[in-house]
Amino acid sequence: MRGHMLKSNPETVHWGFFDASLEPALTVASGEEVTIQSISGDTPVLPGEGYTVLPEHQAVIDQVRPGLPGHILTGPVYVEGAKPGHVLQVDILDVKVRQDWGFNYSAPLKGALPDDFDEITLSIIAIDTERNIGRLPWGLELPLNPFFGVMGVAPPPVWGRVSTIQPRANGGNPDNKELEAGTTLYLPVFVEGALFSAGDGHGAQGDGEVCVTAIETALEGRFRLTVRDDMSLTLPRAETSDHFITMAFNEDLDEAGRDALRQMLDLITARTNRSRAEAYMLCSLAADLRVTQMVNGNKGIHVMLAKHLLADAG
Repeated sequence: MRGHMLKSNPETVHWGFFDASLEPALTVASGEEVTIQSISGDTPVLPGEGYTVLPEHQAVIDQVRPGLPGHILTGPVYVEGAKPGHVLQVDILDVKVRQDWGFNYSAPLKGALPDDFDEITLSIIAIDTERNIGRLPWGLELPLNPFFGVMGVAPPPVWGRVSTIQPRANGGNPDNKELEAGTTLYLPVFVEGALFSAGDGHGAQGDGEVCVTAIETALEGRFRLTVRDDMSLTLPRAETSDHFITMAFNEDLDEAGRDALRQMLDLITARTNRSRAEAYMLCSLAADLRVTQMVNGNKGIHVMLAKHLLADAG
């Protein structure tokens, strides 16, 4: 299968927004692979001496400005055959860090504790790609688990231009650390070609992303983009080799949890002969509801259910 490369540069990024009217940076056939490079952060977060700033990162900062507050995304990728009502299957084949630093940022009025801190804190985190670790300012070494915080398709045209910060039905910014290499993401399609973009590279993150950011860094991801006309979704879903994952987003974390749970009940009843009440019971006994993130306006909950629990469910 032919592969494509989409590098980050001033001609291939859009900063801060999704928009159905964006011109594609690349066109691929359904089922083809594309490698996408990403960059993260504006001038204030660039590191000092001793670290390498990618030349394309500096070029984007110099030549492109945010259309809305948000992330630098690479794309969009037009996938031939994708139409509204379809689903875009995104097989995340590989993700790797491509620079020797990342940053973490917190500020007053932001994060899970918006009233608890009265100073901005910006930390540069050294990254050792050979050892696959990030070194925190006090010396603690954390293993890296890279993933893209933002993966999404164009929103419905009637939405107009929307920020990349809030996760929505089109994906956007779930900040779900389960979406690592080996995972498959399913996104509802709202426009012809789907218009897939990725960015907001994370080296490591805990569920919740409580101080606003993860280890924000530059990534390279390899994806297989496949149009599914045999599926219909209203919200993103995912699956790993051993788990089904449903997701939902809302300003109210309780509402996000309820919506994500309903999505899992839908999945169980669609895949088995179990009643909705039986699916509800199964989730109470065996599913895990996890706080994806608490910091992006629309908070996130994802529900994880082991696949083997449905293998003999009838």
